[in-house]
Amino acid sequence: MDHSSPYPASPASPAVPWPMIVLAAATVAGIGMGLRQTMGLFLKPMTMELGLGREDFALAIAIANLTWGVAAPVTGAVSDKYGAGRVVVFGALSTSLGLIAMALATSRMQLIVSGVLLGLGVAGAGVNALVGAVSRAAPPERRTEAVAAIGMGSGIGILIALPYTHLLMDWLGWKHTLLVLAATCALMLPLAFPVAGRPREMVSNAPKQSLAAALREASRHRSFWLLNAGFFVCGFHVAFFGVHLPAYVADKGFDPKIAVGGLVLVGVGNLIGTYLAGQSGRYLEKRQALSLIYAIRAAIFLGFLFLPVTPAMILVSSFALGLAWLSTIPLTSGLVSVFFGPAWMTMLYGIVFVSHQVGSFLGVWLAGLVYDATKSYDLMWWLSVALGIFAALINWPIEERAVERAPATVAAT
Repeated sequence: MDHSSPYPASPASPAVPWPMIVLAAATVAGIGMGLRQTMGLFLKPMTMELGLGREDFALAIAIANLTWGVAAPVTGAVSDKYGAGRVVVFGALSTSLGLIAMALATSRMQLIVSGVLLGLGVAGAGVNALVGAVSRAAPPERRTEAVAAIGMGSGIGILIALPYTHLLMDWLGWKHTLLVLAATCALMLPLAFPVAGRPREMVSNAPKQSLAAALREASRHRSFWLLNAGFFVCGFHVAFFGVHLPAYVADKGFDPKIAVGGLVLVGVGNLIGTYLAGQSGRYLEKRQALSLIYAIRAAIFLGFLFLPVTPAMILVSSFALGLAWLSTIPLTSGLVSVFFGPAWMTMLYGIVFVSHQVGSFLGVWLAGLVYDATKSYDLMWWLSVALGIFAALINWPIEERAVERAPATVAAT
């Protein structure tokens, strides 16, 4: 397969250098993903004040994750066809409305409504909506690094959003903090311009592939489905840990700052891990790196079952987990690009992301359900270990090569 870039200039305009597109996309992802990561800080104060169970709050966040996954192929297809700018605007506005709805919620159903809006928001302003724009803009040899930069932007966003939210909650309380976060979403709107504009037509000699042909091709690709299965586990892990860690820390009688510090260290580790994942192609195949990441996660979750739970243990484990956090994104999206090329990459990665978000739904919701039933998260740690081992095994047989594409298949409508 010819890996020369079919998009020699920016998807928006030749006047926009590709590093500026990467910077804008990484900043959007940092804000969108950073705000998403703060939701766990609201679990205990909201449920206590509103008289709801953890499962009620967890269900709302789980539905946000599922909505994100279902909407991701749609926002991806819009981004691939019309440019990422409009989906970023949609994401910023939806996130803002979702945070306002959560601040005003007094019942389970109102929380669910806020979850749907938040899910739509991150579908437009998260990593998945931007990978295609970045992949098309960057030179072919820099694509994995460029996508990794979005993941690093997300990590920086987590580093800023968590202490920012924690301080606001100390000063203003949880309800007014949500309103301030809603206003913060406006920062994403001007960042839509560098990634805006219809992607330029492919200039290679290959016929342009239709959306229907791309979907048919992916549906018959065995390694694509193995990748989907592994990414389900990624979603389960990060959603469970990210949302329920603050409540877990409080249950152990530790200061809430330990949970904030743990999630911040997840962000620090994520910066390092995502950078390493972007560079790992020099030493490992992407499938091998993914298997290694999931095996590391399984070992870390075992620690929560067998090591003495202390503040130091939580902080060290959080940092270690951060190394294996969003490092899956450049590897997974990179495999999608290797399989099918960049033309419909955002949409096809969005399909993989549906699997991720089904895992996120189950990780968040099951944790709330298990805790309400058992007053313990032990079963969730065991499930996380088992799924980590499964993902390590399922990624290993992936065949890292481009699909063999007949001209008639590519041009089919």
